[in-house]
Amino acid sequence: MKALFMKYKEVISYLFFGVLTTVVNFVVYFACTDGLHINYLAATAVSWVAAVLFAYVTNRKWVFESKVRGFMPILREMAVFVGCRVFSGVMDMGIMFISVDMIGISDRIAKFITQVAVVVLNYIFSKIIIFRNK
Repeated sequence: MKALFMKYKEVISYLFFGVLTTVVNFVVYFACTDGLHINYLAATAVSWVAAVLFAYVTNRKWVFESKVRGFMPILREMAVFVGCRVFSGVMDMGIMFISVDMIGISDRIAKFITQVAVVVLNYIFSKIIIFRNK
């Protein structure tokens, strides 16, 4: 069992922390929409920021075990991470807008749909572009 875990450690860790990142995203989103009565697009943006901050720390430290050291190299890594997440965040916002305003799907259902696409895209970005030092 340990050998199997070690073989797939990165993917398992990414899925684990991806689920936690999604939880952060959902908790903040629903706190904003249900608790603070903020528009769903603004709530999506706020929840995105919280999730990106959480994801950078967990991906850097535990998933991809970044070897980058020093202020400027870490700042560059973080900038690339945020840049990639901006792309997937725009995609998230676009899918939310199309699903809710144009198609008429419930924002809750649309939120779950967008997260599947975002998680897959973010893994590809992290593996190929951001944390490729491993």
